[in-house]
Amino acid sequence: MTMRSGNEPVTARSPLRLRFWLSTWGLIWSAAGAAAFSLVGRPGWAAACAVVCVLAAVDLVVVVRHIRQGPHYQPGRDIPPYEPPRGP
Repeated sequence: MTMRSGNEPVTARSPLRLRFWLSTWGLIWSAAGAAAFSLVGRPGWAAACAVVCVLAAVDLVVVVRHIRQGPHYQPGRDIPPYEPPRGP
């Protein structure tokens, strides 16, 4: 059993690669759904899929930004948890 430090929510690591692939999957399917529903004349469903497509695209941009910021936001398995920076 591992000893807990009590600051896990502060030093938690986000599964950004999983979020990247889930956002990509959602972007592809919602764009396809918006196109398909607009072709068959269902504007309500096409709009709903378009909204999901925009949300997936925004999430994808945020995830890629965090991945590019390096190990501070996406540490590997070999980097131990770190204490968050303290303010002045």
